[in-house]
Amino acid sequence: MLRIMNERAVYERIRVLGPVSRPQLAAATGLSKPTISLALADLERAGLVLSVGHRTGNAGRAALLYEIRPEAGWVIGLDVGREWIRAALVDLSGEIAVREDVPAQAGSATALIGRLGRIVDDLAAAAGGEITNIVLGTPGVHDVGNRRLHLAPNLPGWDQPGVIGRLAERLPVPFAIENDIALAALGEQGYGLGAGLRHFVYVSIGTGIGMGIIIDGELYRGARGAAGEIAFLPMGETDPLANTPGTRRHGMFESVASAPGVVATAQRLGMEGQITAKRVFDEARDGDPVAVRAVAHETDHVARALAGVVALLDPELVVLGGGIGGHGADVLLGAVRERLETTTPLGPPRVEVSPLGDDAVVLGALATGLATARALVFDRAIAGAEPA
Repeated sequence: MLRIMNERAVYERIRVLGPVSRPQLAAATGLSKPTISLALADLERAGLVLSVGHRTGNAGRAALLYEIRPEAGWVIGLDVGREWIRAALVDLSGEIAVREDVPAQAGSATALIGRLGRIVDDLAAAAGGEITNIVLGTPGVHDVGNRRLHLAPNLPGWDQPGVIGRLAERLPVPFAIENDIALAALGEQGYGLGAGLRHFVYVSIGTGIGMGIIIDGELYRGARGAAGEIAFLPMGETDPLANTPGTRRHGMFESVASAPGVVATAQRLGMEGQITAKRVFDEARDGDPVAVRAVAHETDHVARALAGVVALLDPELVVLGGGIGGHGADVLLGAVRERLETTTPLGPPRVEVSPLGDDAVVLGALATGLATARALVFDRAIAGAEPA
């Protein structure tokens, strides 16, 4: 057990520091040089690390350098949305080998499962067939005990019983399902504005609305995995659509502040023709009075919701993403910040737009999948190297 613990410590340091020499590993782990040499020999024999040449430029004997063997494992990350499936394949170093966006074209759960299966098959072929782990980011809450999804109204049939089982039959290896916005928060933590922060939230406003919460550097899921479902924040009984069946299914905040909510507001205010949320924001930038009033309503909804989030969680940072939170932020951001100045007791946190754009969820899926895959690959390789 002690030998395996030493090998794991050396493997982890190589992953973080590599390419790295034996003296550097000894300094980083506190292990003796003979122990480092034994661990490296076992890791090389198991196919987990490889030597990659010598360090040059120093006096004396050149030190041999080691790094993890990237192709020892592969991870697929999937962002499953209503319009698009964003997919990526990475090796154990985190290097993205394939990145693609595919139209979802899924009017049912069966069609969506088939689409996902074909995407995974193509990515597995690119990796030589050896996929270690798959992580799917999807709207809704994964009920692990009952093997079903809840609160995913924007994906037809996705929350029906049996979907998880059918997905398991189609995908080639074990997979994990996470809420897409929770993964976006992890993507922001690993690659974006949340790096190094202990407390922040990621709020996505688009076709749907959701929030990922990082507390003490860790993703907070809540008792049933539903933490951050701010789509269901009450917005007041006088709000339009407050008591409609759609509101009960999608949530009051989502019904009034998502892209369809923006469209409904613009229609109610008198905008004519083919209306999309993008058109509303584009025309607000140009000063159209109806569009400006519609965006003012959106600003009010978003600022009130964020004021509640700030009062409850006291984050250092609020990151905005999604179709409206990201692409429409130049219209919203200043007004939302001003409103928060007057509605938060100790002053508002920073409110910024995510630099990751549409990649936030898939990057979070990859970060989560890589942590699991590296542990799985190590355990399998070391177990396989054990004497009979």
